[in-house]
Amino acid sequence: MAVLEKIRVKMGVFITVVIGVALLSFVLDADTLRSAISMFSSKYDVGEMNGKAISYKDFQKRVEYFTRINQMLTGSAAMDERASEMVNQSSWQDILTDIVILPAIQKAGIAVGDEEIFDLSQGSNISPVLLREAAFLDANGQFDRDRLVQLIKSIPQDNSGDLATYWDFLEKSILVDQMVGKYVTLLAKSTVQNPIELRRAILDNNITSDVSFVMQPYGFATDTSIVVTSKEVRDYYNKNRENFEREAGRDLEYVVFEVVPSEDDIIAAENDIIKLMDEFKTTSNLKAFLIRNSDRPLDNTYYKSGELVSKSAIIDEFAFRAKIGDVLEPFKEENTFMAAKLVSVKQLPDSVFVHHILLANNNKESAKNKADSLIDVIAKGAGFSKVATENSLDQNPNVIPGELGWMTQAMMIPGFEGCFEATLNKLFTVESNYGLHIVKVSQKTKLQNKAQVAILEKEAIASRETFQKYYSQANELASKSDGKIDKFNELTTKMGLVPLQASNIQEGAKSIASYKNTREITRWAYDSKLGDVSQIISVDNKYFFIVALTGIRDAGIPTLAAVESEITAELRRVKSQEKMRDNVKERIAGLTSLEEIADKLGTTVSNQSGVSFGAPGSQSFDPKFIGYVAGAGESTLVGPVAGSVGVYIFKVDSRDTGSFFTEDDAKMRSNQMLNYQIQMLPAILEKNAKVKDHRTRFF
Repeated sequence: MAVLEKIRVKMGVFITVVIGVALLSFVLDADTLRSAISMFSSKYDVGEMNGKAISYKDFQKRVEYFTRINQMLTGSAAMDERASEMVNQSSWQDILTDIVILPAIQKAGIAVGDEEIFDLSQGSNISPVLLREAAFLDANGQFDRDRLVQLIKSIPQDNSGDLATYWDFLEKSILVDQMVGKYVTLLAKSTVQNPIELRRAILDNNITSDVSFVMQPYGFATDTSIVVTSKEVRDYYNKNRENFEREAGRDLEYVVFEVVPSEDDIIAAENDIIKLMDEFKTTSNLKAFLIRNSDRPLDNTYYKSGELVSKSAIIDEFAFRAKIGDVLEPFKEENTFMAAKLVSVKQLPDSVFVHHILLANNNKESAKNKADSLIDVIAKGAGFSKVATENSLDQNPNVIPGELGWMTQAMMIPGFEGCFEATLNKLFTVESNYGLHIVKVSQKTKLQNKAQVAILEKEAIASRETFQKYYSQANELASKSDGKIDKFNELTTKMGLVPLQASNIQEGAKSIASYKNTREITRWAYDSKLGDVSQIISVDNKYFFIVALTGIRDAGIPTLAAVESEITAELRRVKSQEKMRDNVKERIAGLTSLEEIADKLGTTVSNQSGVSFGAPGSQSFDPKFIGYVAGAGESTLVGPVAGSVGVYIFKVDSRDTGSFFTEDDAKMRSNQMLNYQIQMLPAILEKNAKVKDHRTRFF
């Protein structure tokens, strides 16, 4: 035991767990031990497909791979939340393709050979994947084979391995696209509508009926006299249990305390901005002034009329009626005070097409000399792209050498502001964080009147005292609830709080109602037991949530008890409709005309022409009624029958065979059905593979 203790001290909790499992093997049978180990390891699985666990480590490798692809395609190592989500989804889809989709397609006998891949990537039958890849499109958006050839030839000389990785990514995309395309074609060719079926579809949909009818609508009140037995519920469940399958969900009740500035906080913000106005009007260094005093730094962007509305409609109006140097006095929008100063007005384009050659700038004098030399070489007739290929540090494989492409003020490399005022095709140099650039602007959009505005902004922020007030209220509810829902309910009533409800929250949900970034609440809900109440969950440092877990829906087919009330309500509804139909039948017994029936039921006779499955406008009719009409004989009183919205007694007055539903319509409807089936395929394949997605536990 002394040895075990030393190991525990050295290796910590993890090795203690491993030793514990090993000791258990002496007292547990092998199957029980395997089950225990499986349960332990499954906590670190991101998901499961076809019985194969997807470990966090394996998934993270895919994330790293697609992160690298994203960096190569964007040229940036930084990723915002949207890009991270895209990488996460791409990684999951890649695993799903390998384990679920491709095996299913291969099982159908479909394959793609090496020669076929070569033809699709480099031969005469270029894959749509490459045809739409931005790296291989010319200035007109057309596929340029030379760009493709250039990339392939560059792979052996690329010591970073990035080009090889990028090409492997494209080749796999080509393979998957071709496999899926063949599979869809197989399904399409297997969906045959023979001539007899085609003629029948056209005939059935072209037959229209003119109908006279009396309708007694169903009421909304619940008929308490109707009895649904336990056997009826059980029989319905056994017959329809597959239809109850569902995703996991959680029902919540929550109280949210929103931290908002007090009246004193708002007055303090107003006083702050008033004190700054004299300096704001006279300062010669607006950038430094705003850094010190404003919630918003100086924005160097030039805006055209209407674009400043996103900041303030008042400022947008001011910018295009004021003179340079004019100041807009402070005004309040919601809890923010703003003032503005018109800095500059210029005629500028919305976007410019930029070319560059990037040079190292470690030695500024050396870099400048090299830039001057290359500018001279280009001025004497050398091609810009050729000089960029031979000298630029930017060797992006996705574009023509030297091209940066279209830039806007919103999507621009810092330091390139001068491009918007540059003379077309004139070479000049700029410095950026990347180095020294030789720059050329080859195209510009139309010049427009644009204004640069400095905005002094002071938002009323909840003071420490205000923040503490809301936190104390939330903490009182959380602490006194003691994690128990009965106390939570008692306290909310006592404190005059009305809990909000959120039903069927899915695992991984990022928002609840109008509140964003609530994934912590979702994680808590899926880690808690029914009836638990949370401690304070802070969202965006602005909202304090206290959450109660009121319902748990496990994934799969629920138990009879879980859906008993739902089934009972459905059976009661059906029985109620049948009871009403029987009641109508009893009341109109012996009556032979619709007029007599309408008079007896206290209603009127209605008429409808052109009733048909395919006639324009028929989709708005009660579908059950259309079905009854289609099967009824002419001039025969039919009913009462139970429709979707009421009980009908009707008579088909006449029928007509039109030609509005054509062969093309029949084929289009068949194709729509096929497209719907194809759209459902991924979900069907995932269901058959019993795919479980637990990424939200980790990401």
